[in-house]
Amino acid sequence: MSRTFKAIPEAVDVPSGQLAAALGLPSREPGAPRLVIGRREWLALPDFGIRSLDAKTDSGARGSSLHVENLELSHDKTSARFTTFCHHGNAVECTSPVARFGQVRSSSGVIQERVFIHANAVFCGGFRWSILLSLANRSDMLYPLLLGRRALAGYFLIDPLRVHLLGTRRQLEQEIPASTRCGGP
Repeated sequence: MSRTFKAIPEAVDVPSGQLAAALGLPSREPGAPRLVIGRREWLALPDFGIRSLDAKTDSGARGSSLHVENLELSHDKTSARFTTFCHHGNAVECTSPVARFGQVRSSSGVIQERVFIHANAVFCGGFRWSILLSLANRSDMLYPLLLGRRALAGYFLIDPLRVHLLGTRRQLEQEIPASTRCGGP
């Protein structure tokens, strides 16, 4: 007999960070409790001074990707400088250590060599975790940040009919310390 799992979303009045700790996330066990998120969620990247981005969750994509422009590597290829943009459209100049280089097959089927970095990500309610991001020009895409299944595994279930289940952009921006704020009202 095969095993079947059920997921029953339940709204709780607890910030995402506290709920994740109470659930013991991350958990690799099948059927373990998870946070339910929508097909899009507001996300902050405080390491880069970005207080809000509309991130697309995509369990079909293996990796995660951040829209960047003007990507430059140091002479020894251990750090990357690039420009990205916060939700308000303001350019943000960033520097990050390079985690690795790797090949990625884009949604159009083209294989590209990409630079990967580690970044701390924050959802509304304070849930924080580290993600591996490939740096790519996503100007032709609707969303500047794609969260793939490696970043989602062990933490989340996606409800494809809903968006922004963890909170609003304004809620997230209020939670991010003023020292990391990027543009906007």
